[in-house]
Amino acid sequence: MALAASERNIATSIILSIVTCGIYGIVWFIQLTDEIRDASDDETIPSGGVAFLLSLVTCNIYGFYWAYRMGKGLQSAEDRIGMRSSADNSLVYLLLQIFGLAIVNFALMQNELNMIARKRREARHEAYEERRTQEEVKKEVEKAEIIDKEQ
Repeated sequence: MALAASERNIATSIILSIVTCGIYGIVWFIQLTDEIRDASDDETIPSGGVAFLLSLVTCNIYGFYWAYRMGKGLQSAEDRIGMRSSADNSLVYLLLQIFGLAIVNFALMQNELNMIARKRREARHEAYEERRTQEEVKKEVEKAEIIDKEQ
């Protein structure tokens, strides 16, 4: 079952990646991969740790495939929750990765994950409100039945 993706402040994540000389960028990469995998419910996407190791071992050649695959995963996650996205960004992510702009990929992917997390939170809130309203109506009906029986 999909875990809830956490919303992250993109500017903070970029600054932390720069200040920590890329260490936070690795953590962010792993978290993005895991959250996209969970959001898309696609078990064929490797875990973040495995994806990082594959990128490391292949001198980031795997990173090109990773960027494309994350775009497909985000598209799948958006389709699962009924979000209308403008386009499939897989090729954009691939091109940015080829030109060495992985941090831009991270930011764009995080932005999409943030939108997915907001949409899920709104859906859960609406479902909660609907259940609460149904329970209130049920209680009112029960009270009315009790009053009718007493009369």
